[in-house]
Amino acid sequence: MNIFVSPARLTGTIPAIASKSDAHRRLILAAFADRSTTFSLNGGSDDICSTVNCLEGLGAKIEKGKNEITVIPGPEKKEAFLFANESGSTLRFLLPVAMAKCEKAHFTGAGRLPERPLTHLINAMKAGGTVFSSEKLPLTATGKMKSGVFLVPGNISSQYVTGLLMALPFLAGDSEIVVEGELASKAYVDITLETMRDFDLVVQKTPTGYFVPGGQKPKSKGRMEIEGDWSNAAFFLAAGAISDKSVTVTGLNANSPQGDKAICELLQKFGAKVEFTSGAATVSGGNLTGCVIDIDKTPDLIAPLGAVAVYAQGETVFANASRLRIKESDRIETMKKLITALGGVSSDTEDTLTVVGRGFLPGGTVDGANDHRIVMAAAIAGCFSENGARILGAQAVNKSYPGFFEDFNSAGGKANVV
Repeated sequence: MNIFVSPARLTGTIPAIASKSDAHRRLILAAFADRSTTFSLNGGSDDICSTVNCLEGLGAKIEKGKNEITVIPGPEKKEAFLFANESGSTLRFLLPVAMAKCEKAHFTGAGRLPERPLTHLINAMKAGGTVFSSEKLPLTATGKMKSGVFLVPGNISSQYVTGLLMALPFLAGDSEIVVEGELASKAYVDITLETMRDFDLVVQKTPTGYFVPGGQKPKSKGRMEIEGDWSNAAFFLAAGAISDKSVTVTGLNANSPQGDKAICELLQKFGAKVEFTSGAATVSGGNLTGCVIDIDKTPDLIAPLGAVAVYAQGETVFANASRLRIKESDRIETMKKLITALGGVSSDTEDTLTVVGRGFLPGGTVDGANDHRIVMAAAIAGCFSENGARILGAQAVNKSYPGFFEDFNSAGGKANVV
């Protein structure tokens, strides 16, 4: 699907969709809890569906209603066949969880997922006795993990730590996760820890990582909330920073452990005006100027902030960005191409993206690169351009935000299928 975004000014109020990060974790723990759990769920996504389908493959029963989903734990399976589609979170979380429960599990995926790294997670799990047919998809894992010490590098992916944290309580004995070096994207592990506390699972922080007692079972509260998604809200908040009118996103928790709530602080760094009241963030434009942003802890924000940077005056440098090269696309490269395709100026190094803002964009045609965040960034950048943007492969938004273009148009955007 190709979409043309005509020049427009976004404004108004948009409800936040359910957090993909929060949903993955809560659904997984609910699938192995002591009783069923019903979650309110404002919107879904392909990635959430991938986790749901895999949990059904592990024996859970999932019932979907209007704006809610119920997870009913089922009998555990000795062997499972799990298709993670294009969801890195689904794969990296459920690889250790499945092997805490199953004797054998077969994993497959689609898109760029078979190219994304698993080696360090697999090496950690090998120490627990699991054997792997391959270090990339498709693969078969054989042998339940045994408790022990699990070593993971901190600079590759916080998802490795999250997957182990959710799996190790199910093992018979106590375990320890040792994180080697500084933990990247620590905020995502904070989301995991908060979710585990909500299910009454015990984890103890240690000087080098985490101690996880074995023999635990998640305890459900029966009905639980899934937070609003700061990562996807960031695109509309970015639009408010560019616009001459304000944009409000409701249903956001200012005290959320989601690291991408930093979007408010970073938009202020550009010079935008930000207000937060009663679970709603409102952003309006100002005199935007370029700045230096360390994107290491909030890598997903490079897409909405890159759209802001082209409308700022002067140079913006996104530093410590190397991990973005192994996302759904090489996001340093695809953001550079997005900006230049719309008539902007951008360059990169191995771990930086530099944008030279001139306060305007001519417009043009952007390849969505099968990356949901690239498509959304192109829509936000394109709608404020002089001639609009044609976005190729715009269906990639279904990965995290299927209703993005509907919300975009409800806020005054003009996006039409071509």
